[in-house]
Amino acid sequence: MGHIVERDVPEIFRLLRTAVGSGDVQSVARMGGLTNHTYHAVMEDGREYVVRIPGEGTEEMIVRSDEKVSTTLSCRLGIDAQMLYFGDDGSKVTEYIPKAVTMNAASFHDAHRVRQAAQIYRTLHTCGEDTGVPFEVFDMAAGYEKIIFDNQVPMPADYEEQKKIIMDIKAGVDREFPPHRVPCHNDPLCENWVVGGDRLYLIDWEYAGMNDGMWDLSDISIEAGFDETWDRLLLTEYLGHEPSEADMRHFLANKIYVDYLWTLWAKTRVPFDGQPMEDWAAERYARMLGNIAAFQALDKN
Repeated sequence: MGHIVERDVPEIFRLLRTAVGSGDVQSVARMGGLTNHTYHAVMEDGREYVVRIPGEGTEEMIVRSDEKVSTTLSCRLGIDAQMLYFGDDGSKVTEYIPKAVTMNAASFHDAHRVRQAAQIYRTLHTCGEDTGVPFEVFDMAAGYEKIIFDNQVPMPADYEEQKKIIMDIKAGVDREFPPHRVPCHNDPLCENWVVGGDRLYLIDWEYAGMNDGMWDLSDISIEAGFDETWDRLLLTEYLGHEPSEADMRHFLANKIYVDYLWTLWAKTRVPFDGQPMEDWAAERYARMLGNIAAFQALDKN
């Protein structure tokens, strides 16, 4: 829990009046989140809501109308809490998940939760919808690069060399697995998974869009710190069969792409959030280098 930003208070009341017709708030508590200001509001009559106020600088990276499309789809599929209001600026009010417990890496080391996550992914990826919202990883990377260079944020000395290696890996994987786009969450941090009762929910669709479904699986593996045993359980539950060597290559390549993109994203946040984002970028970049080495070792076998 963080501190309540004083200037957010009148906006919280305004959003609740707009969304649910009442500003009779009993209590407000700050929730977690990297960039947005998110609050748990309890009304005088006992109803509970989550109110989100967009964070500084997010308008440069997030198209809120696109986020609304994907959030609406997730609610229709029953994999997120119901949305009550979504403003043009990205402000949002949703129902609070009863007895909500936010997941973390340790709590994801549970076969039941892994199976639930795999089922949510299957529901999302096989729904047959085209949201019309692109999530083109390498186009986004180029956009983030521009923000980084415009703000003169320092990059690792070997960045251009590693970028070329990644592009070579992508070319080979695309030949083996021609790109197939499905609705994806694209940012499944452990904190974006919430348990209510025994249900698992996937929340916060800021980066959702049409992408390779393997991205979502690779991303949760990274965030939860899965080893090969957990990875194989996740993939088996998702695919409906044991993953092949080709499936594992596809999966590992996406791990590389995930850390590549989010390294750049973190670098764009450095002017706003300082050293914590610099440290987060460095951690992602180091893991990316390790997975590049692992992928190259697979190629030699």
